[in-house]
Amino acid sequence: METVVSGIRPTGNLHLGNYFGALRNFIQMQNEHNCYFFIADYHSLTTHPTPQDLHGNVKQILVEYLAAGLDPEKATLYIQSDVPETAELYLFLNMNAYIGELERCTSFKDKIRQQPQNVNAGLLTYPTLMAADIIIHRATKVPVGKDQEQHLEMTRTFGNRFNRMYNVDYFPEPQAFNFGQQLVKIPGLNGSGKMGKSEGEGNAIYLADEPEAIRKKVMKAVTDSGPTEPNQEKPEVIQNIFQLMKVVSSDETFNYFDEQYNKCQIRYGDMKKQLAEDMITFTAPFREQIKAYLSDEAYISRVAAMGREKARESASKTLREVREIIGFKSF
Repeated sequence: METVVSGIRPTGNLHLGNYFGALRNFIQMQNEHNCYFFIADYHSLTTHPTPQDLHGNVKQILVEYLAAGLDPEKATLYIQSDVPETAELYLFLNMNAYIGELERCTSFKDKIRQQPQNVNAGLLTYPTLMAADIIIHRATKVPVGKDQEQHLEMTRTFGNRFNRMYNVDYFPEPQAFNFGQQLVKIPGLNGSGKMGKSEGEGNAIYLADEPEAIRKKVMKAVTDSGPTEPNQEKPEVIQNIFQLMKVVSSDETFNYFDEQYNKCQIRYGDMKKQLAEDMITFTAPFREQIKAYLSDEAYISRVAAMGREKARESASKTLREVREIIGFKSF
């Protein structure tokens, strides 16, 4: 059985892109692998060092993970800062990470351009903290997007360097978890790119969005003036609308509007009204579950405590053995 680790920052609500991109697969993975899913509140401080409500953000992501279908009885669902062993392993890895290799990291270069007034040490050492998150559980698989592949390669570098320096075969080499054709790209509502909170206001449909918010966002979705020839190829902005309809609407509904487009009879207003209602119906179970969990403080506390206990059991074993390998011993 593979050990899988994945995290998400508590900097915004989960949206349809998150759900179809990874969460659906996590739900399946928890039945087949030893999974650790964590909320990366340490990581969030590298770009948001003074969050207005860090605790509230963590709580929101936790309940949305649960509402999406992650089962704390099957997977270890925990909060990064609840496992202090991660911070200590991060310290050890930083002792053997070199300034040059950290400065060459693509994400570091991007971030210092994006936030030139906040180029902090956490940004520079982000790869070592990510490595600590992964190898603290001696993970063998990590679901990562294209933007994280370099960090995973660096994780392998740090783990292998530790093994060589101390002449041990301790940390395994974690590999990218390949979902193959299971991943579904969810476009945003702004006409290009992917759905995401970083793509602009109104671009994403969140699992917790109320019906009226969904209607307003969808009705503002970018379209064009309509086809001028039968069966003409759809431009990207229209392909996006049809892709969204494909994942939340019935085949009958999708085929109807596809036919209307091919006949040059499409009315985008009608299509968006239907898409909005189908999105409301699709997200309703998530929205109801999120509200139910948010109102049950006792259950949230039990889930967090269960995750903390399971994650620390794994992490403390790793850290104890790492300390012994390095040479830290009690007198």
